[in-house]
Order: sequence, then C-alpha cells, then structure tokens
Amino acid sequence: MNCHQCQQNCDIEKSNWWQRLTRKHRSKQVKAVDGNIALVGTPNVGKSVLFHKLTRVYVDVSNYPGTTVEINRGVAKIKGHQIRVIDTPGMYSLVPISEEEKVGRNLLSQESFDAVIHVVDAKNLGRMLPLTFQLIEAGLPVVLAINMMDEADNLGLKVQSDALQTELNIPVILMSATLNRGMRELKQTILQCLSIQPEATLNTLNNLETAR
Repeated sequence: MNCHQCQQNCDIEKSNWWQRLTRKHRSKQVKAVDGNIALVGTPNVGKSVLFHKLTRVYVDVSNYPGTTVEINRGVAKIKGHQIRVIDTPGMYSLVPISEEEKVGRNLLSQESFDAVIHVVDAKNLGRMLPLTFQLIEAGLPVVLAINMMDEADNLGLKVQSDALQTELNIPVILMSATLNRGMRELKQTILQCLSIQPEATLNTLNNLETAR
C-alpha cells in the first residue's frame, strides 16, 4: 500500500506516540517530593513563560474541581531536586472577585508551599506591590520576581532591588524570563526556600477579606 493510502493509520500512530510520551512525562510528576512552589501574579506579567522555563515538558493541565478554571502543574528539576510547580490563575488580590481569583486563593490556602513566587511587571511595579503585601501578611513564604527587566531598562526605569528586599524582608529577584536573565538566581533562591515552612492558613486569608 502506498504511503498516501495509509495516511489515516499514520496519524493514529502519531497520536498514540504522543499519548505514550505524555503519560510518561506525567508519571514522573509523582516522584517530585522535594518541595512545592506556586507562581502568583496578574495576567500578562510573564508568569506562564516562567512556568515553562522552570518545568520544560513536565506539565499537566487540569480544571480545578467544580470549575472551568485551568490549573497548570509541572515539575522543576534544580540541582538534583524535583520540585512541584503550580501556575495559579491570574489574580489581582487575595480578596477574590473573579472565579480565577477564588481558585488562586483556595490553592494558596489549601496546599502547602515552600515558596510563593510573586511575578510582577517591572514597568508597573507600584500597581502590583499591594498583592505582594497581602501575600506577606497572609504568612506565605514570598519571593518577589520582578520580571520584564529588559523592557524596563529600555524605558530607562531603575529598580532598587536591594532597598526593596530590605524593606519587605523577602528575597527580590530582578529577571527577564524570556531572556533567561535572573533564572539562575531564582533557582538558587527556590532551593534556599525548601526548608521554609509556610504559615498561611485559610483563617489567615479569611481575615484579610474580613478586614476589607
């Protein structure tokens, strides 16, 4: 039989091959027991780019129970450590308004994380720090990842990361995920956070909402 006559079977074989590969990658996630981190941030800050830079092909996409909100889970391999990574839905505040924010808040309160990486846009830092304050107030082990520094540099904007780190008392990383800038520093910080036990609870987050 000529190749053009069995194209349908070829497509089926390709599909089966991809399914086997996907199952293989997903099965590896079970072995990731060294730590758990979450990526938090508003839409369009490069959070998804950072997620894929950390996890590569080890990605599982599923809907949060009872919703249509997709959650990306993956595994980062850093110096022999396998670390679970959750890309939370875009959120502007821990006081939820949208369904995405409710799911993000639930994830942060119901799961235990060694680090919660707040990804922000360096060009709009002032508008995004209020969520950083909320995350810190909730007792979460926050790492501030100031992303898109290449764009900020092109605009002549300067970020005083040392002063910010001292003021907030949390790690602050200047980076540009698309250019791999700051990735090494972020990974080192993640490893340093593995021994940190988060103190945030659902009651803590509820208190934030009540206060408003």
